[in-house]
Amino acid sequence: MNEVLLSGLKIGESARWHDGRLWLAHWGAAEVLAVDLAGNTEVMARVPTTIPFSIDWLPDGRLLVVAGTESRLLRQDPDGSLVEHADLSGLGPKLNEIVVDGRGNVYVNGGTDFHPAEGATPGFVALVTPDGAVRRVAEGLAFPNGMAVTADDSTLIVAESFAGTLTAFDIGPDGSLPNRREWAPVLADGIVLDAEGAVWTPSWIETGPVCLRVAEGGAVLDAVPLDRAGFACTLGGEDGRTLFMLVADWHPREGFAENLERLTTGPPTGQVRTARAPVPHAGRP
Repeated sequence: MNEVLLSGLKIGESARWHDGRLWLAHWGAAEVLAVDLAGNTEVMARVPTTIPFSIDWLPDGRLLVVAGTESRLLRQDPDGSLVEHADLSGLGPKLNEIVVDGRGNVYVNGGTDFHPAEGATPGFVALVTPDGAVRRVAEGLAFPNGMAVTADDSTLIVAESFAGTLTAFDIGPDGSLPNRREWAPVLADGIVLDAEGAVWTPSWIETGPVCLRVAEGGAVLDAVPLDRAGFACTLGGEDGRTLFMLVADWHPREGFAENLERLTTGPPTGQVRTARAPVPHAGRP
């Protein structure tokens, strides 16, 4: 069973539990929202971009925002303004998701081409180190999407949406990503880890859209049926066991560009839904 916490969104993405509230990137409205457990919202930042954009925090608590179309990594300063945090212009356009590990390494993925040539895998993961250096650390990904880092900062998991798989990397001492491997064969988007090492992810099965809890290797441990497509999820709440799911009305027979245009310019169908999870949040984000 799941309940509606908030309606009236265009597309909610990049779900994060932070400082006692759910935070999300509100695509189509160019704003970062915080939502409390009663469904009250507050605009925390206005972002000079269209879509996609994603959020996370530095270890010192400063908000980071990836403006994907412009290949910018922005940081919110104490006065609320957004300033350049690092120069990502050399990475090219179409940046997407972000996650920050416990050492302050910032991972940003990109190459999220909605219409790649057949067999092409232009996606990548880039590293921004605490001193501001930027380099690519993984290549050949098929539409990289949500990312998560295990609680011990040893492993990065990436959703390759067009490959229908969760892909894992070890995190090296210098932030590099060796030992690429399949973590689980599952269609995934924005992801979150729990305290038993399972991943929650929006997905799609024969019966329709769903939010799945998946173990390493691919065993499905739990499923929450949805009446519209899921884009991201996270765990939070007072005990870390509230599953927040960001959903909107997606038409599978339409193309990506057509769906995004309809969702961001048409009547709002986006919602935040909640359900109870068996174990609490772990890892990052």
